[in-house]
Amino acid sequence: MKSMAKIIEQAVALLLVILLSAMVALTFADVLGRRLFNTPVFGANDITEHLMALIIFAGLPLLTARRGHLSIDLLDHWLLRPSWRGWHKAVDVLIAAVLGLMAWQYGLAVEEAYEINEVSPALTIPRAWMYIYISFTTALAAVLALFTAAPQHETHTLETAS
Repeated sequence: MKSMAKIIEQAVALLLVILLSAMVALTFADVLGRRLFNTPVFGANDITEHLMALIIFAGLPLLTARRGHLSIDLLDHWLLRPSWRGWHKAVDVLIAAVLGLMAWQYGLAVEEAYEINEVSPALTIPRAWMYIYISFTTALAAVLALFTAAPQHETHTLETAS
């Protein structure tokens, strides 16, 4: 039996595939319409913006849970020693704090978007719901940054050519 976390992860991954496919199909149709019929898809920029935000912020908690953020292994030989566990936890707290700050700022943007009735330019899609979504997924990523177990790294050794 699959764990609930694995089922959620697979469902979100499927959602990401569907959203990305929709964005590719929309872009293809828009370019085809422009080139062949001189008629672009109305509101394609608005839809693409919203799809991009959905994709990025749906993937953020998954990426954080997998600890898949960009990292440089230049100093792994020293930093991956067990004596540096405190440093690793401090970095986790820093990442969670930055993600939490982003979530809080988007939470503030929700209130402002409601007050000024912020909408997208062409299709007048309300933006507040998107800010709610971004705030929620970023807050979830912040929690996952704190409570996801660190992966076990192998210590790198330099091999000399014989």
